[in-house]
Amino acid sequence: MNKTIGFKNINRLAVPAIIAGIAEPLLSITDTAIVGNIPEFGTESLAAVGIVGSFLSALIWILGQTRSAISAIISQYLGAGKIEEVKTLPAQAIFFNVALSVVLLLSTVFFVEEIFKLYNASGLILEYCVEYYDIRVWGFPLTLFTFAVFGIFRGLQNTFWPMIVALIGALTNIGLDFVLVYGIEDVIPAMGIRGAAWASLISQFIMAILVFVLLVVKTNVSLKLKFPLNKELGRLVTMSLNLFVRSIALNTALYFATANATKYGDEYIAAYTISMNIWMFTAFFIDGYGAAGNILSGKLLGAKDYKSLWKLAKRVSTYGIMVSLVLALFGFVFYRSIGQVFTTETLVLETFYSVFFIVLIVQPINGLAFVFDGVFKGLGEMSYLRNVLLGATFLAFIPTLYLCNFFDLKLYGIWIAFSTWALFRGITLILKFRKKFKSLSL
Repeated sequence: MNKTIGFKNINRLAVPAIIAGIAEPLLSITDTAIVGNIPEFGTESLAAVGIVGSFLSALIWILGQTRSAISAIISQYLGAGKIEEVKTLPAQAIFFNVALSVVLLLSTVFFVEEIFKLYNASGLILEYCVEYYDIRVWGFPLTLFTFAVFGIFRGLQNTFWPMIVALIGALTNIGLDFVLVYGIEDVIPAMGIRGAAWASLISQFIMAILVFVLLVVKTNVSLKLKFPLNKELGRLVTMSLNLFVRSIALNTALYFATANATKYGDEYIAAYTISMNIWMFTAFFIDGYGAAGNILSGKLLGAKDYKSLWKLAKRVSTYGIMVSLVLALFGFVFYRSIGQVFTTETLVLETFYSVFFIVLIVQPINGLAFVFDGVFKGLGEMSYLRNVLLGATFLAFIPTLYLCNFFDLKLYGIWIAFSTWALFRGITLILKFRKKFKSLSL
């Protein structure tokens, strides 16, 4: 048996990738839980964190796709034994990514109120959104730099160091959240929602410094920008643009969900914020096996080992489903306790409990969709992934959401729409993979 697709090697990559992957949603979850438990801020602050978190996630996912493109190209060249041919690519890719992120950041800071009004934020919620965003947004280029370096490590078949960085970042954020949000008597004043924003920003800065040092010390990859442009830069930009369009489609769904939840009322957007943070956490958790599929499928494609590639897809999807079932079971066992971590507001909790079961039931579908998504990224099939997300958003999610709105299902409708969205992705990816690689694997 090919050791590359063995249980031990898959989990050697997947388990650290799980820990690294949940770092970003863990930052938002920590902010949500701590801010949501401040009595003097209440539902409005919880809603603001959810709205800003949704928008920032959109920006990060749209431009953070270079990570997958870098990982796919490096792993394919590694599998083909030609890694030297792309040694100048990482520095060029990171420069491209960070420069684009700075342009986008500067284009948003002058229109903050207008942006969050599009999410139906108003009054105190809008005020908190602006206050929180004005600080957190400066961590945007830092996160994209960190993600790009994570992609380089993944391409080199290493998820250990990203895990270490993510753990340090998450623990730092949790510690700073308590210190800056609640304050320390006679030492540090309580900063409330601004403290949560500063905690996230400082953590992102620390993670960026750590990945830079590790890349220099632990690899032979140079971050010195050299010319001429690498021959694969064009393919990387094309792949990134396809993923860029794909992420716009993804975040269109998130925008419609957040805007509708805000329109339903304060308790609805607060409950949606909690459930979406849990959804994101489980998504990134399951995506650890998607990352293993990403890393190994690129390497096996480069080596033209289609038989092992077919077996890899079956194994990582099985592991992904098993993990998603465990997460769902955990959610049902601690159904009420999970909500109480985020808030003590009775109305918000009851609204959250009424829909949380849908988030849990759809986990196995997410397991299939997210794992095959990772496999296709490793194969470099970014144009197909783009088309799948466009279809999932505009043919499944939005029509379902509007149909559910017609029947006034509110949050039920949002999560039913996300369920159809995940099902569309999973089915289309599986059918495409079988059609393309089944005969090659024989």
